[in-house]
Amino acid sequence: MRDLLVLAAVLLLLPGSFRRPFVGLLLFSWLAYMRPQDLCWSFARTMRLSFVVGLVMFAGWWANERGRRPFARWDFRSQAVLWLGLLVSVSYAFAGTHDENTNRYYFEFVKILAIALFTSGQVDTVARFRLLAWTIALSLAFFGVKGGLFGVLTGGRPILRGPGGMLEDNNDFALALVMNVPLLWYLGIGEGKAWVRRATQVGVVLTIVTVVLTHSRGAFLALSATALWIAWRSGRLVRAVALLGLLGGLFLALAPPEVLERLGTIGDPQESSTRARLTSWGIAMRMIGDNPLLGVGLRNFDLLYRDYSPVPIPEGQQAYVAHNSYLQIWAESGTLAFVVYLLLLGSVFVACRWVWRVGRVRPDLAWAGNHARMLEATTVGFLVGAFFLNRGHFDLIYHWLALVTALVCLVQAECRKAPAAAAGVPAAARRRVTVRWRGRVQPAIAVAGQAPRRWARRG
Repeated sequence: MRDLLVLAAVLLLLPGSFRRPFVGLLLFSWLAYMRPQDLCWSFARTMRLSFVVGLVMFAGWWANERGRRPFARWDFRSQAVLWLGLLVSVSYAFAGTHDENTNRYYFEFVKILAIALFTSGQVDTVARFRLLAWTIALSLAFFGVKGGLFGVLTGGRPILRGPGGMLEDNNDFALALVMNVPLLWYLGIGEGKAWVRRATQVGVVLTIVTVVLTHSRGAFLALSATALWIAWRSGRLVRAVALLGLLGGLFLALAPPEVLERLGTIGDPQESSTRARLTSWGIAMRMIGDNPLLGVGLRNFDLLYRDYSPVPIPEGQQAYVAHNSYLQIWAESGTLAFVVYLLLLGSVFVACRWVWRVGRVRPDLAWAGNHARMLEATTVGFLVGAFFLNRGHFDLIYHWLALVTALVCLVQAECRKAPAAAAGVPAAARRRVTVRWRGRVQPAIAVAGQAPRRWARRG
């Protein structure tokens, strides 16, 4: 029955996905993050529903929106995503080793980048931004709430597997839920309705319970960093830190002993997982030293692990990974790809800071400042979690980059369309946010929609 329901939902929405590709993007995101096909028991589990939806969505854009709506918005992030894809492709083409696994992951990565670029072109209104953000948030919240209730009712039974796809590993699943915490938090605040805010706060609490029960130490550190970042950006630092301290005390009092024991091994160099990570990082550096320009090729870390290991490793079925997204990109795709990857992640904070500063002096753009804080906090969670997890090609972070591009373009469009909205803002306040464009410093309110190349300091 589940298989039939999921298939029927997809088939019913396919015509709409062709006529309005944004509907297809929402459907694709639902399949990617809630993964209803993995909740089925029969034929739907193996059907490539996302692939079909993607083809219909792209075909619909070509037939109905080409010339009216761009495929992508070519700001710095979109261009950097394209360069990253090109560098990974060159590394993959010149790699001396390929197998069915590497080929599959390469085409999967190309699909991720294509969806990210397409998202930046489709999300061209505030309503579309909110719809896509809520679709992702609720899709991941389904598992966060479900896992949290499961943990509460079973007395803390561990959750050691995700729904499937890129969320199948418990560490990857936990990292996705950590990234969803600020999404739920800020979307709930932004709606301005008490019942929505309370519902999202309950979702946040249950999602945190799920993250803890995955026993993922990397995700726990990412969650801690995300919570501190939200507290710092809240404007009520003392109150926020006091609340975090209270929650920390409750966690120590109520968490299952095996969870506390697991987290107590963080930083222990004698613990087996820590030793494995240190060994993998050392091997990654050897790969980088031998292949600094192009790397060893996408997903070839596992295949070449034994060749670079300082000690003989017996043959077996175990998969070896870098246990670090940055070293994964660097070792597999080379130094240039690594630099582009870091610039992509760093650009999130530059862009979000600009959006937030504009939102401070434009009351009609306060929503944008709230979303900028949301995207910042989500990226912080990924940055910390990625240091311990092999998530260099995680689809969610590339979707996030596309949403940052969309948010910046929306704010620029509003500044171009309604500069008169600044009339009620005091002159002193207008001077707080400036951008440097063609050698002149102007208030952000007065900018006629041009993309700022440099962000000046607060005046």
